[in-house]
Amino acid sequence: MTKILVVDDEANVQRLLQYTLKQAGYTVAVAGDGLEALKLWASEQPGLILLDVSLPKLDGYGVAERIRSDEGGKSHVPIIMLTSEKEVEQKVRGLRAGADDYLVKPFHQAELLARMRGLLSRFTSSDAAGRARPPLGKMVAFYGAKGGVGATTIAINTAIAMHNHLDRKVALVDAVLQFGDHRVFLDLGNDRKSVTDLMTAPQLDAELLKSVMVKHDSGVDLLLAPTSPEEADLVSPESFAGALALLRTMYDYVIVDVDKRLGDLVLSVLDHADEVHIVMTADLSCLKNVRLVLEALRRIGFDPKRLKLVLNRSNAFTGISVGAAESALKREFETRVTNEYRTAISAQNTGSPFSHAKPDSPLGKEIVALAQAIDATFAPALPATAGAGATAARAGAARAR
Repeated sequence: MTKILVVDDEANVQRLLQYTLKQAGYTVAVAGDGLEALKLWASEQPGLILLDVSLPKLDGYGVAERIRSDEGGKSHVPIIMLTSEKEVEQKVRGLRAGADDYLVKPFHQAELLARMRGLLSRFTSSDAAGRARPPLGKMVAFYGAKGGVGATTIAINTAIAMHNHLDRKVALVDAVLQFGDHRVFLDLGNDRKSVTDLMTAPQLDAELLKSVMVKHDSGVDLLLAPTSPEEADLVSPESFAGALALLRTMYDYVIVDVDKRLGDLVLSVLDHADEVHIVMTADLSCLKNVRLVLEALRRIGFDPKRLKLVLNRSNAFTGISVGAAESALKREFETRVTNEYRTAISAQNTGSPFSHAKPDSPLGKEIVALAQAIDATFAPALPATAGAGATAARAGAARAR
């Protein structure tokens, strides 16, 4: 989890920035004057600094100049200057002192976060580290036993948790081609490209695929479903499988949210996936559907070791206990996710996934546990991002197992 150093002598500004940044998934260190800022920069090694201009002991310009001098060109921590001055001369002075960007108070938190993410993507070493090793290339499918069980919510938030908490490069694919909900759940308009833009090209290659992927604020790349149901007919199982295979060469994880209908395209995805997580709730309709799905996959020779059962809303009263559900299915649930209706529905209606906006919520921590459990299977030797998020993920993973 990236650490942000907030340098401001106003307590109200400190509290506001701390709240905003923690909600966005960052850890925060705070300094109230310029000299303290230099000490924390050296000891905490933040990924980015939000630096007020007017500070006691040493102003923001002096702090930026000292940091750039001490770095000596060997490293570069991004700095965003914060000031109440709108004059161009003040902005130029800040940039000359070593700032990378400049924000005039008051500013909107969305603009601040957008500028921060832009700088972090340019200057952090995670991308370079990712290029130093080949991508893991694992594909994980999430299949809903019926509509409304939360498979899309769990798929989206697991993908974000993998990126933000485990520092994995993640592609999220909406394979519910006729009625995909990722645009709604992620607050994206119909003007964004979709998988159908790949189907009209004469040849599929990495550059074309990159041009169609949509970058979400969380850092996850998206391959969206078509904007209208009839466009789904343009996507053949063969071409879709080719796109997924290419994504596996580019990402650590390809998370695929699949349709509940077991057609050729869905069966192709399930067949090629390294793991399939069947999401369900403890009700008779779901139990019936899961039994039918498990039996259908058994008949076509699907490896049962690749199947995982996710019981969503596990603490909701349905009249069927967890033990009774496991007994009916003759297998245990690998993952249980509790019922946090307000968190989940608020995230859905605002288009701000809780793994991104509220990673420290109980539901966010459970999804981190799921992401950690998946990652422990495929990348046990690779370190996750250090910090509170990774620690919570490891603790949660133990509970999930």
